[in-house]
Amino acid sequence: APLVESVKGAVVYVEVQARPRRMSGMQGLPPGFAERFGMPPGMQGNAPPRQGLGSGFIIDASGTVLTNNHVVDGADLVRVKLEGGRSYEAEVLGRDPLTDVALLKLKGVAGNLPYVPLGDSDALRVGDPVMAIGNPFGLDSSVSAGILSARARDIHSGPYDDFLQTDAAINPGNSGGPLFNMQGEVVGMNTAIIGGASGIGFAVPSNLIRALLPQLQETGVVRRGFLGLSIQDLTPELARALRVDANKGAVVAGVSRGGPGDRAGLKEEDIITSVGGRAVDSA
Repeated sequence: APLVESVKGAVVYVEVQARPRRMSGMQGLPPGFAERFGMPPGMQGNAPPRQGLGSGFIIDASGTVLTNNHVVDGADLVRVKLEGGRSYEAEVLGRDPLTDVALLKLKGVAGNLPYVPLGDSDALRVGDPVMAIGNPFGLDSSVSAGILSARARDIHSGPYDDFLQTDAAINPGNSGGPLFNMQGEVVGMNTAIIGGASGIGFAVPSNLIRALLPQLQETGVVRRGFLGLSIQDLTPELARALRVDANKGAVVAGVSRGGPGDRAGLKEEDIITSVGGRAVDSA
């Protein structure tokens, strides 16, 4: 209870309105696998005006808010409600669809707002207790608790999947809300659930979010480097075929001509076992 009391003031309710527009259907997750909440089902033809709900959290006293990209994608008006009834219109400062992260700025804020810090998601261990706060189904400031069920989950929603999995109750409307550790630090942003499942929710790790923040704040978009390689796991069968002793790593399956990998001298059938001093266990 003291933990909830210390952080819940920084958790916000995000309301979105959008003009009618042509929609071609939801993209990203395979049909029937994972369900992005806060987003209406895709439809053909002219869609009615969209009203969406989601959650978010304040990360500084001046009113900078983090939420999911899919909560504010295509929005014409974003309004953020704080605990106690205060409400502010918000500007979308930046969005990164590939990690489903968006950065908002509240308008007309005098400062001194409650906020929560980003913690170290890499320090989490499977089994550690975690707590989610958000606005499921419009029920503001709802609290649920559980454990970290798994790390580095790839749910095939995009090329940078690295989700934390938790059994803390997450429902439609929790999207964009914080996942806390027991020190009151945000270690994840609640983002996705598996349709029809119970006790299986996914959060974007805080360390991934922290790495994106400078670009989102400065330019509003995230630009990424690339290697120009196609790679695959080093399996025991491949290791024997390539006559190498390594049992973990990534095999270069293809090199884009003129790309960074090509210019650096990488070739097909090269085996990458470490990058920047960190061991590579898989593609």
